[in-house]
Amino acid sequence: MKPTLALLLTASFAALSSPASAQDAGAQLAAKKNCLACHQVDKKLVGPSYKSVAAKYAGDKGAVDLLATKIMKGGSGVFGPVPMPANPQVSEAEAKQLAAWVLTQK
Repeated sequence: MKPTLALLLTASFAALSSPASAQDAGAQLAAKKNCLACHQVDKKLVGPSYKSVAAKYAGDKGAVDLLATKIMKGGSGVFGPVPMPANPQVSEAEAKQLAAWVLTQK
């Protein structure tokens, strides 16, 4: 492989795997899975803001798995009396991607 092509491919891969791309992918998945009907990044809607969730679970090493389970199976009582319904249309991999994205919201 020519050095120029190798450099171009390396730069392209780096751009695709950048944090901005992960942010975009998380936001797009949240929109696709209808999460934004109840949640917003920076304000409470039906459910808590993603920033509130990120702040609550900051530093919790098990937060991605915990939140992924709540995304898939639902939950209640953590942020108030309104329960979060189960989301069977969200796969485990998608739930973990969403949870990881939510935890990056500051």
